[in-house]
Amino acid sequence: MSVLSKIYQTYTACLRNVVLTLAAITGGGIILMAAITCSDVLMRLFGHPIVGIFDLVRIAGAVSMAAALPYTTAVKGHVAIEYFFQKLGRKGRVIVDSLSRLTSISFFIVLTFEAVRYGIKLRGTGEVTPTLQLSLFWVPWFIALCTGVMVLVIFHNLLHPGKGLIKP
Repeated sequence: MSVLSKIYQTYTACLRNVVLTLAAITGGGIILMAAITCSDVLMRLFGHPIVGIFDLVRIAGAVSMAAALPYTTAVKGHVAIEYFFQKLGRKGRVIVDSLSRLTSISFFIVLTFEAVRYGIKLRGTGEVTPTLQLSLFWVPWFIALCTGVMVLVIFHNLLHPGKGLIKP
């Protein structure tokens, strides 16, 4: 096995681990949202709602959705228009798939940089959540991390058509 092949295998394993870690963060965020929402409902019955529940659910929701993107892409779980895609010949499918992936890569690269810029802006202005006064600058940075990983997953899928990075 060549050195380049070993490096690529290590890179792929690291990318897979990052994607699975982000998927675990998604699961944790969803559990957190459900737990604090249920707790808030129960506490309201006793006249003691949880202060800042909206802030916590909003942040957990944003983090969970962003962290789910790379995993969904890695297992090729996005909705596709298979009917029209299957009507194309093999060459047509390869062309459409490649153009679609290149467009997606371009879009998510722009989204990554814009999220970083927005996080820098939020940090500069000191933006915080309305109730708990939690800093918000890190949320766009986390979104940038997730969209950056998504670019790497899409690029992997572009180089390996028909093979997902992770089996669902």
